Amino acid sequence: MKKITSLLAACSPVLVFAHPGHGGSDGYTIIHYFSEPQHAIITIGVMAAAIVLIVRERNKRKA
Repeated sequence: MKKITSLLAACSPVLVFAHPGHGGSDGYTIIHYFSEPQHAIITIGVMAAAIVLIVRERNKRKA
């Protein structure tokens, strides 16, 4: 567990980066989060991980 935590801490500067559209004069718009590829990639990854975990949990309960 310590190795995973250390790895995540070491990678956090790479994972957290700003791109055009953050802090702009147009303010907060939800459209930004659906239209920017950086957000879409993360969203798809999180959704895929959630689906895998849900399916795995359901299969455990059936067995």
